Amino acid sequence: MARDSLEPGHKKPVIIVLHQETSNPGRVGQWFVNNGHKLDIRRPRFGDPLPETLEHHCGAVIFGGPMSANDPDDYIKTETDWIGVALKEKKPFFGVCLGAQMLARHLGADVGLHPQGQVEVGYCDVSPTAEGERLALGPWPEQFYEWHKEGFALPKGATSLARSNGPFPNQAYAYGPSAYGVQFHPEITYAHILRWTGSNPPSLSMPGAQLPRAHVDGHFTHAARVSAWLDAFLTRWVANEVAVNT
Repeated sequence: MARDSLEPGHKKPVIIVLHQETSNPGRVGQWFVNNGHKLDIRRPRFGDPLPETLEHHCGAVIFGGPMSANDPDDYIKTETDWIGVALKEKKPFFGVCLGAQMLARHLGADVGLHPQGQVEVGYCDVSPTAEGERLALGPWPEQFYEWHKEGFALPKGATSLARSNGPFPNQAYAYGPSAYGVQFHPEITYAHILRWTGSNPPSLSMPGAQLPRAHVDGHFTHAARVSAWLDAFLTRWVANEVAVNT
């Protein structure tokens, strides 16, 4: 899409990177569509290329998946290296779970399993740091939805935005003017909850994983506040593209 083809007031599309054929961007995707941004969905795992520049996009979001940022697959390396495009161009980047771990790896930080095999699966306590509060990324919910067995070290030069007292203390961070990584899943919908808990019995039996009923109860308790946080966060995130690139 050429820049001169955009009509006045046209909002740029957003790159959405997914890792499974049936994955969808949930509430994150809904927010962009509801706010006038088209979704440019790419699945590098299945052969989709990534753009050489983000000039014609408002930013990029890399979502999660069952794979690891440490896997040797070509598409994992391709996505991890490609994050450098967003950082170099100072375009908004948002890494969710695996995406946050890829960003950490790109920045030279470690990503790995908990030494005792603990996981975070279900709604878990997350607390903003003083910097997270100062940046006012939205009214922080008490809990976010988690589904992961690996965590990341805070990259050098990054700012911690949220932490947990659980097995993976680093929960959210910022890097540079417009890159963010979160360990949790703010995109989650009720349909996600039912599908993930219904199709991943091995994960639900790992140390620290919550029973399916707790996932559902947690969603009804916390989803509205997570949605409000996500709205405030993405509003600021997209606005940063305008601020940095005008």
